[in-house]
Amino acid sequence: MKKDWNARTKLVHGGTRRSQYNEVSEAIFLTQGFVYDSAEQAEARFVQSGPDEFIYARYGNPTVAMFEDRIAALEGAEDAFATASGMAAVNGALTSVLRAGDHVVAARALFGSCLYILEEILPRYGVEVTLVDGTDLDQWRAAVRPDTRICFFESVSNPTLEVIDIAGVSEIAHGVGALVIVDNVFATPVFSRALEQGADVVVYSATKHIDGQGRALGGVILGTREYIRKTVEPYMKHTGGSMSPFTAWIMLKGLETMDLRVRAQAATAQALAEALSGDDRLAQVIYPGLPGHPQHDLAMAQMGAGGTVLSLDLKGGQEAAFRFLNALHIVVISNNLGDAKSIATHPATTTHQRLPDAQKTLLGITPGLVRLSCGLEDAGDLIADIRAALDAV
Repeated sequence: MKKDWNARTKLVHGGTRRSQYNEVSEAIFLTQGFVYDSAEQAEARFVQSGPDEFIYARYGNPTVAMFEDRIAALEGAEDAFATASGMAAVNGALTSVLRAGDHVVAARALFGSCLYILEEILPRYGVEVTLVDGTDLDQWRAAVRPDTRICFFESVSNPTLEVIDIAGVSEIAHGVGALVIVDNVFATPVFSRALEQGADVVVYSATKHIDGQGRALGGVILGTREYIRKTVEPYMKHTGGSMSPFTAWIMLKGLETMDLRVRAQAATAQALAEALSGDDRLAQVIYPGLPGHPQHDLAMAQMGAGGTVLSLDLKGGQEAAFRFLNALHIVVISNNLGDAKSIATHPATTTHQRLPDAQKTLLGITPGLVRLSCGLEDAGDLIADIRAALDAV
C-alpha cells in the first residue's frame, strides 16, 4: 500500500492479503489453528512469528490482520490489535498497562461501562483513579502526579457531547510521563486526528461507525508497534479478547463505505441540530457543530465537523422524553450509535442508568435527555419525524 493514498483509497485497499486464488473481496480465514510443515517450523513460529505467520486465532489470523492493517493505515498508527468488542478494547488498553500502585486520571463524563472499569474494577487491584471535569485543563494539571500512569478520556463524551482538548491534556500527561488513551468513538475514524494531536493510544468500538450497520460487536486498539505487540498483544491473547475472523471480515466491508456513510451522517446531524435549535419544547440542543456549543471552536479544530450524534434535552423530564420516543416512526429506540438507521436512546434509564442521580446531574444526564444518532435516512424525513414526535409531547 502506498503511504500517499488518500483516506478513501486506504479504506478500500489497505492491508489486503490475497490467497493463491486472487479473490477480489477479502477472504475469510475461518480457522482456529494453522498447520506447520515440520516440528522445527512449529518451534520457530512460537519463538518468533513473521508478519504472515500465524499460530492460533486468539493470537492472530489473516483476516483479522487485514482489518488491523487497514484501520492502522487510516488512523496513522504504527499498529493495531482487533478485539471482540469496544469494551474489550477499552479494558485491554488500560489493564495491559496498569499495575497495583499506579494512578489513573480520567474524565468523569464517560460511557457507563467505562466508568464501571474505572470505579469498580481497577480499584480492586490496587489502581487509584481520579476523575476530573475533562474540559477543564486546570483540573487535569491538579490531578496528575509522578505516579500517574494513564490519562484516559472520550474525545467527545457520551452522551452530553463535551469535547476534550486532546493536545492540551496530552501535554499535561506527557509532562509526568503518563500515557494518553483516547476513546474516539464519537469523533469517528473519519474525523480523527488524535494521534497527530498528541494521543498515544486510540480506542474504537468497531460496533459503531466501522461496522455501521448493526451486525457485529468489535473493537480495536491503535498505537505504536511496541505498545501493541509487547504490551497489548500478550495481555489480549492470554485473556481471550481477540476479534473473530468473521467479525473482521464484516469490519473490512464496513471500512470500504465508512467515509461516505459518516460524512453523510454528520451532515444530517448538522441539519437536524440547526432545524431543532430554538424549539421551545427543548431545553437545549447539544451538538458540537453548533456555534453555541461550549467547545464548538475546539471541535472544529480537532475534527472539522460536529459528528454524527446530537442530544436533545426535552422540557418535561422523563415523561416528555418517553412520549417523544414512543411517537417516533422512522427513528428507532435502541442503545447503539453510528448505525445506518437513526437511533434514539434515553441515557438516564438505559446506558447510564446505574449511575446515582447526583452523578447523573453532575454529568448533565437529565431525565429529559435523549441521545440521537443520525443514520442514512433522508434528513428532511428525519426532521419531520422528530417534529411530529415533539408535537405528540
